[in-house]
Amino acid sequence: MCELLGMSANVPTDIVFSFTGLMQRGGRTGPHRDGWGIGFYEGRGLRIFQDPRASSESEVAQLVQRYPIKSEVVIGHIRQANVGQVELANTHPFVRELWGQNWCFAHNGQLAGFTPAAGFYHPVGDTDSEAAFCDLLNRVRSTFREPPLIGQLLPVLIAACTDYRRLGVFNALLSNGEWLFSFCSTKLAHITRRAPFGPAQLKDAEVCVDFQAETTPNDVVTVIATEPLTANEQWTTYTSGEWKLWRGGELQAAGRALDC
Repeated sequence: MCELLGMSANVPTDIVFSFTGLMQRGGRTGPHRDGWGIGFYEGRGLRIFQDPRASSESEVAQLVQRYPIKSEVVIGHIRQANVGQVELANTHPFVRELWGQNWCFAHNGQLAGFTPAAGFYHPVGDTDSEAAFCDLLNRVRSTFREPPLIGQLLPVLIAACTDYRRLGVFNALLSNGEWLFSFCSTKLAHITRRAPFGPAQLKDAEVCVDFQAETTPNDVVTVIATEPLTANEQWTTYTSGEWKLWRGGELQAAGRALDC
């Protein structure tokens, strides 16, 4: 299985601390050696770093760790290949343009016998993950002729994720740069950090940070991961079929798929 990393914050924030922990699981403290990627939204732009090499050995990953990019929405992924070759085209996160926005997606799990209908969006690689992303965007595009309000969009996203979940394991993160949508099939957890901030210790590396020295009293930052990344903080675990929508670090909406 792969692992996911997401962040939603109310101010541009760097994710170097969490990213450092996740990268260790890509071949050092975990088996996810088949590539990694991370996307940082910056205004309307999306800065993507990807490498089909193990993240713990990747010079590109080391560059990202030395280069604290600040963003309000981040999606990251480390891969243990089950479907598709180990190559750049199959490396998450995947990106497509819709309504003048960069939509970014990462998935962990497998979908058995997934054969989506043809549509406007087509996969470039040969993973079930990218096929699901294209199918989801095709559903959204065919349902709405213009950008919908998030309240109108959510039922379409939830219905699609519920369908994919019936085919296997579907843990996913999706964003258009304004919000971050998360869906849990088996494993996902989050932590929201706000004042008063304190120290945090990574599970997978001898790294500790005092967030009080790095933040202001008004900062709100939510980090989402497949498995908790720190050893001394209380993470909240998603239940099977649970979805959550984040904006500016705060929970905007949540629920559970009806077939759960």
